[in-house]
Amino acid sequence: MSEKILVVEDEENMRFFIVEALTKRGYDVEEAISAEEALEKIEILHPDLVLMDIRLPGMSGLEAMSRVKELDPLLPIILITASDSKEVALEATKKGAYDFFTKPFKLAEMEVVVNRALEKGRLQRELRELQERLDERYRFENIIGQSGKMQEVLRLIKKVAYTDATVLIIGESGTGKELIAEAIHHHSRRKDKPLVKLNCAAIPEGLLESELFGHEKGAFTGAISKRIGKFELAHQGTIFLDEIGDMPFAAQSKVLRVLQERTFERVGGATTITVDVRVIAATNKNLAEEVKNGRFREDLFYRLNVFPIVLPPLRERKEDIPLLAEHFMVKSSERIGLSPQGLSKEVLDCLQNYDWPGNVRELENVVERAMIMAEGEVITPAHLPSYLVSSHQRRGLAPLDQTLENIEKDFIIDALKKSNWVQSRAAKILGISERSLWHRVKKYRIDIKKLQNL
Repeated sequence: MSEKILVVEDEENMRFFIVEALTKRGYDVEEAISAEEALEKIEILHPDLVLMDIRLPGMSGLEAMSRVKELDPLLPIILITASDSKEVALEATKKGAYDFFTKPFKLAEMEVVVNRALEKGRLQRELRELQERLDERYRFENIIGQSGKMQEVLRLIKKVAYTDATVLIIGESGTGKELIAEAIHHHSRRKDKPLVKLNCAAIPEGLLESELFGHEKGAFTGAISKRIGKFELAHQGTIFLDEIGDMPFAAQSKVLRVLQERTFERVGGATTITVDVRVIAATNKNLAEEVKNGRFREDLFYRLNVFPIVLPPLRERKEDIPLLAEHFMVKSSERIGLSPQGLSKEVLDCLQNYDWPGNVRELENVVERAMIMAEGEVITPAHLPSYLVSSHQRRGLAPLDQTLENIEKDFIIDALKKSNWVQSRAAKILGISERSLWHRVKKYRIDIKKLQNL
């Protein structure tokens, strides 16, 4: 789709000249002869660029410019002015105009400035859209959960987000620890600064120190240039240390120093670097147990455990499963291009009767797979992984004693019906004594009168 430009010029010849030139270059060009008409068209057409004369009948171009900025602060405006109004145009650029032309001007000059203005507008709109997507993704409302445990997690996040306190997020793999860290950062005073992430379990021990603190050229074999580490990259922002329970002991002491003193040296370097970084750490391990077993530094544990947030596994918040499944259907539909489908009652039963060892991440994968497998509008158990359905079926089996009791009860009722509800005859059919039948009728709470009236 070609970009739309609104030309606001009351002089007919000049307007025709500009419109023709821009149209020949492939732009979708609209015209207006006054500022008032331009404001109306901007609200309806949403152009990508406005070219506007300063001197217009009625409202001037300068007056209109401030009104345009109220309608769309990111809409670039190029002013057209006579040579005796150049100072006015310069002042206008200080107030938000992208640039200006002085009459007469060359087409080549106009084309360059128009291209630059449109490119700036594109970048600003993309940035705005990205920010809106980030705001949408990390809204507290997007932390799905109506269960008491998740409501408590949400309450803690809201309390700690705007502070600079160190946060330790504890939870099994797949519970959403990274999402919580992102939400905390995005609602903090550091949200406009970097959020730098590092999975401590994914980096080989020999490279972890370099990843965290950087290194100087020649610090070790293969260090062919200087490298900036994660702590330095996160300056004035937040660093998220995922799976910190897997961090080697040697690196733990250096992380402790950063938390205590806010300083470090790059590997192979002598210069002390000072950083201002908020630390959010996450682990799927019991760090207190790790400390007891000598695998984690006690002093680092207490430095990290300033504000712990414990994420419950999905098996402990099963009332959230329907909400999460619906959320993942909408999310997956946007990514894979399929319409959201309904979930049958049988599917919800399967989902809620499964223990979810992979937690929320496993549920998301199951929902996306089911959407792809489903041919109709409703997802059924046939679209779920077989292991999940089998687990539900196993859970659905009654204990053997209960099953036998149900069978015996059905035989007794059937015999009573055949004997026209005479218990002595029913006892003979069953091959038991009348007294034994009476005990069983009482045991199974068989209401003979009620059954006779059915």
